[in-house]
Parts: sequence; C-alpha cells; structure tokens
Amino acid sequence: MIEIERKFLVKNDKYKSEARSKTRIVQGFLNTDPNRTVRVRIKGDTGYITVKGKSNTSGISRFEWEKKITVEEADALLKLCEKGILDKCRYEIPKGKHVFEVDEFFDQNEGLTIAEIELDDENESFQKPAWLGIEVTGAVKYYNSQLSKNPFKEWSD
Repeated sequence: MIEIERKFLVKNDKYKSEARSKTRIVQGFLNTDPNRTVRVRIKGDTGYITVKGKSNTSGISRFEWEKKITVEEADALLKLCEKGILDKCRYEIPKGKHVFEVDEFFDQNEGLTIAEIELDDENESFQKPAWLGIEVTGAVKYYNSQLSKNPFKEWSD
C-alpha cells in the first residue's frame, strides 16, 4: 500500500504518438489535508475512492489505498468535494519495463502536462523518453490536491 512515484513536467506532445491508451478523468477531493487526502475519481467508466498519506521527505513515497466504486457513487461524492474539480486526459505510454502516465489538464489547469512513473523502489532506474522535462517530484504545487485549490492558470511564477 506504499506508492513510489516520480513526477516530471512534459516538454512537448510527442508522447501522444507513443500512447497505448487515452482516458478522460474527472476528480475531486473530499479532503486536501497534506497528512491525508481523500480523492474521488471517475476514470473512463469506473469510479474510485482513494486515500493518500503524507509523502516522505523526498516526496517519492507515500501510503495509498484505493477502492473501486460505481460511477453513480463517485458522481454523488464529487458533488460533496471541495472546490476545484479536475478534468484531464491520461495517456499511458510504455517505456522499457515501466509505463508513464501523462496527464494533460483542462479548464483552470490547461497548459499543464505532467508525467508520472510508478516504481518498485525509490532508487530504481528507468528509461527517460525525450519528451520528459524537469523533475517535480515532491513539489507540492504539482500535487493534484493542490492544483484543485491553486490552479496552474493562477500561478504568477
């Protein structure tokens, strides 16, 4: 139940031609406390509820528990979420023995594209595609829970 994940900005849209799938995701947060976030998500035709714990010092690892729920349940819970529902498309791109998940954001986060890779170990090596930009692992402003409260279009830096 420990998620080990690294995040990167994406330099261009070349990842789209390498994608094996594309899925629309709508998600919101019932709780955005940094010690425990509770996320509700509709991914394609499946609903999910997810609890994430606080990240470790490096920002790479944290507790994660996820359960499938019906789309109807997820839709009802989305209505209870804090302000800032996220809308994005997720592309899955295989690279070596890993899969990059690239999220292209819409609405208030349009213009932001983030790639994530899940690993088995914090020090595990992986192939970096040419479209992968700078690493933002552990940068709190790139967490989805924070993007819902402080959208990319409102950033001044």
